[in-house]
Amino acid sequence: MGIAVVVVCTLSTSSAYAQSLQYWEKQYKAIQDKNKAQSNIVISYLSALYANKEFEQAERVLTRSIDTALKSENYSDVSILYCIQAMNLRIMENTIGTEKSLDLAKQYSIKANDAETKGYLAYSEGWLSSRNGYHEKAVEYIITAIKHYESAPNSNTLNKRKSVANSELSVIYNRLGEEELNEKYAKASLSYALLQHEPQTKFSAFMQMGNLYDRLYSTHPDHVNYRDLSERYFLQSIDIFNQNKEVMYNLSDLSFANNNLASLYLYSFADTYRSKALEYAKKANAIALKTQRADHIASSYGIISSVFLAEGDAKAAISYLLEAKQALEKSSIADRNIELNIYESLVEIYAEYGNYKEAFHYQQEYLELFKKLYNQDKLEIVRKLEAQFDKERQQQRLVKLQYESEKNKQQIALMHILAQQREQLLSNLKLIEENQRSRLKFSELEAQKNAQQLRLSQLETEQKNKDLLTYKSIVAYKDKLNTFYVASMIFFIVVVVLLLYAYRQRLKTMKQRDTLHHLAIEKEKQNSKISTLTALLQGQEQERGRLARDLHDGLGGLLSGTKLHLTQLNKKVGESAQEGLNKSVEQIDAAVTELRKVAHNLMPDLLVNYGLKEALDEFGIRMSNETLDIHIEFLSYTSFLSQDKQLLVYRIIQELVNNAIKHAEASQIIIQLVEEEHEIIVTVEDDGKGFDTNKLDLKKSAGFHNIQSRIQFMKGTLAVHSEENIGTSVEFKFPKK
Repeated sequence: MGIAVVVVCTLSTSSAYAQSLQYWEKQYKAIQDKNKAQSNIVISYLSALYANKEFEQAERVLTRSIDTALKSENYSDVSILYCIQAMNLRIMENTIGTEKSLDLAKQYSIKANDAETKGYLAYSEGWLSSRNGYHEKAVEYIITAIKHYESAPNSNTLNKRKSVANSELSVIYNRLGEEELNEKYAKASLSYALLQHEPQTKFSAFMQMGNLYDRLYSTHPDHVNYRDLSERYFLQSIDIFNQNKEVMYNLSDLSFANNNLASLYLYSFADTYRSKALEYAKKANAIALKTQRADHIASSYGIISSVFLAEGDAKAAISYLLEAKQALEKSSIADRNIELNIYESLVEIYAEYGNYKEAFHYQQEYLELFKKLYNQDKLEIVRKLEAQFDKERQQQRLVKLQYESEKNKQQIALMHILAQQREQLLSNLKLIEENQRSRLKFSELEAQKNAQQLRLSQLETEQKNKDLLTYKSIVAYKDKLNTFYVASMIFFIVVVVLLLYAYRQRLKTMKQRDTLHHLAIEKEKQNSKISTLTALLQGQEQERGRLARDLHDGLGGLLSGTKLHLTQLNKKVGESAQEGLNKSVEQIDAAVTELRKVAHNLMPDLLVNYGLKEALDEFGIRMSNETLDIHIEFLSYTSFLSQDKQLLVYRIIQELVNNAIKHAEASQIIIQLVEEEHEIIVTVEDDGKGFDTNKLDLKKSAGFHNIQSRIQFMKGTLAVHSEENIGTSVEFKFPKK
């Protein structure tokens, strides 16, 4: 029922590294009067200015310090100052200014060529990546920073920067839910802070350790040592603050530490520690009232209220809750989550003691505030999604441009090869022409020789002709008579042949008519089969679409409503029932996720909206997991296919991949679509256990029958190649038109 809010320390928040503004202003003026350049004092003064919202003065000091460092060619300080500017501009949500300052920091880091400077730059990039939601990238940058720090020579700021880098890494791993790494780097941060001998750094490290073990105890309540360690570190942070007030004059840090310790005593220790919880909450409240920190005031009042409520004094508990509410209302930057907790506590107290009118009033206030916060969170999520979508779209355009550039290079190389082939062909033609000329000369000589031989033969023939004239005249009559007989026989034979030919042609024509008739019948059967198959496939897809919409709109909405009801009910039941309700909510989340997968498999929206390539890419990503890698390749694909054919291809590939997952036990599946001049070729290969195609009758498989039916509908062909313990390759091709 308590409303104490424990704020986790982060690097550039005002509560973590705020310094005494007056103290550091005095130190800064001292080095200005002596015309000395000490970057650690400048950085501390800037931190104090930013912590106390003195942004204009901070910018003036930052600009003056950068100019001074540039004049003395101290590029290391210039780079670090630009990093500080980039991080604080990010806090003020000035994205363009952040990128500009970070670019300048990179330029001067190269000029400085200093390991500690490079480390601070890498740390800043990690800090920015973490605030932008890229936690994995942030981890890489900060680990790089730590490596640079390890290789840097010792300096009066090195251990502090090592502590800060490890602290940031611990915070990131806490967000990622990595408890061991969170604890590891928090301990490393503390070890470097103890070496630095700087009170503010030690205070921040102690606070981080206290918060760490407080979280660990909340998740592992059987480990009492976590609770004791949290108490120890909170007490050390308060002690070091009180011993160094002249340096750490920002009392908000002290109220923050007292609130955390009071919350620990109240919620983690036995009831006998309530007096200690009340003691430290009152200390935090007194400090917060001086510094006008509304969130700290509300947190301390909330703890005090919880103590009085536990003691049975509901009237005092309500009074302190109303004081907390009034403090938040006076602040322009109130923490709305604390305000929600106040309303919730008031509702519970009034309801428990029978004042249902007031309970209903604050319940309405709670709901109104919750709706506002929910709408703000929803708008922020939409904004982030739109920004991420724009970035991914730009990356896709870049990949497309790179692909087109590579394609142009290949075309240029092909043109060079064709030019070389043409030159070779021209050379061959010249050689052939020379050869033909030589042959022509030889032919002319042969013709002259033949002409001479022909002339000689003609003379001999003329002599023989004279000798034969007499003989011819004798046999001329006999020849005429024989010619008559021969002509008569030839005429008779020709008539018989013509009759036989006419008869055979008639038989051939009749057979052709029968064949054409059978072909027409077969064509009609094929058209009927295609029409039936078309109607069947269209019916299947329409039914799939209807089922997908019914599942998504009907059952999906029902599950979401059930989850919302259970979530709201979870806040109203006791702890014994909350665990069961939480499991039910998790099961509903799993059911919603599975429902979305089923709906997407039934009707892929990406295929309808963006085409086959995007749908298959999304299918590959969705079906891949830790034990299965699906790789998809499109070669020369121009996305010209009709939506019906794209859907058929998608269903065939979906069936083949499902078969490989269910039967092949594959670890890798490769899907390749190649567009050639007249046809499309699709290959699906896996490295599974394979099978003997001679032993397995694929025609009896219902899934394989569906695949063959779709391929036949597209007038395509199918080929299956498989070897046991090696894998399976399925290839189908179909005409483009």
